[in-house]
Amino acid sequence: MRDPRLVPYRLRLKERSRGLRRESSPAERKLWFEFLRDRPEKFTRQKPLGAYIADFYCSKLRLVIEVDGDSHFTVAGVRAAAARTAALQALGLRVIRFTNAEVMGQFDGVCERMEQALGET
Repeated sequence: MRDPRLVPYRLRLKERSRGLRRESSPAERKLWFEFLRDRPEKFTRQKPLGAYIADFYCSKLRLVIEVDGDSHFTVAGVRAAAARTAALQALGLRVIRFTNAEVMGQFDGVCERMEQALGET
């Protein structure tokens, strides 16, 4: 019997997720190296979850952190992000989103919001 805490993923996403880790955006690198990497809660980068690849994921807290770039601000991008969030939430995951601009320009505020989210579990 499958562990209900484990989130299945499509095996074909594994190689793509490795590529995304190598090609992280500046905002993703900043968030990883300056906040998430050394957290006591273990986070992984570019984690396949269901049909998607989450930017950051903490399995213990079932928390997804997404960093949205410019492609998310088109009509199609907004729809895709909403569908992605709904699909991840249907797997029992919490999703919080930040923009690249927030991470790069308001880093302390982003960190405070993440601390709050980490404390809500």
